[in-house]
Amino acid sequence: MIKITINGKVTEVAAGTTILKAAAALNIKIPTLCNHDLLEPYGACRLCLVEIIDGDWSTVTTSCNYPITKEIVVETESTAAVRARRMVLEMLLGRCNTSPELDRLAAAHGLQSSRFELDYDDCILCGQCERVCREVVGANAITFAQRGVDRVVVPPFGEEAEQCIGCGACVYLCPTGAIQIQEDGEQKIIDRWSRVLELKYCKSCGVEVAPVFQCDYFQKKADLPTDFFDLCRDCRVAQR
Repeated sequence: MIKITINGKVTEVAAGTTILKAAAALNIKIPTLCNHDLLEPYGACRLCLVEIIDGDWSTVTTSCNYPITKEIVVETESTAAVRARRMVLEMLLGRCNTSPELDRLAAAHGLQSSRFELDYDDCILCGQCERVCREVVGANAITFAQRGVDRVVVPPFGEEAEQCIGCGACVYLCPTGAIQIQEDGEQKIIDRWSRVLELKYCKSCGVEVAPVFQCDYFQKKADLPTDFFDLCRDCRVAQR
């Protein structure tokens, strides 16, 4: 166990625990847009910046992917940390000014607008969609492409996301609402990935079950009977 002091509060954590998790255990809130318990730390949004003080040395760094390996002092609301966080928020606002979550975080840091005027894009490249698709779902339907200012999240070769099963995990985790699912008749459409999926309906009651591709994916992955998704959950339970 390693002793760590965060905002004057002292605790002990296992070696390798991140600063973000150590702070959460002390009920100290550090803002973040790209962190989720189901995903590996990534440090893309840069909002979880904190100041680490180690003797006469100090630095500002992301807390979500900083493992604690020795005794340190951390300040989450120091002048340096807050100034750096405000700069990140301004840049994000300059890119995407229609996100309620970004607006909330900006207001909490005393920002109403951004001095930067960047090319608008409601995707802030936090990577949660790509990571949940790869790390949790295992579909690998989307990926990062290009570098620097040209960096984007797209299906392979920028074409239709043929491996997308329409599970909606990317929609659920997207912090800015950049990804949306629409239903049009018997189809489910994810515009951002140019993915159109036919829907499967329960053969007993007629209720929507899931996209056909998704049913086939999970049937094979879990080695279920080929007719497992012919019925919705309620009808399967009723027929037991």
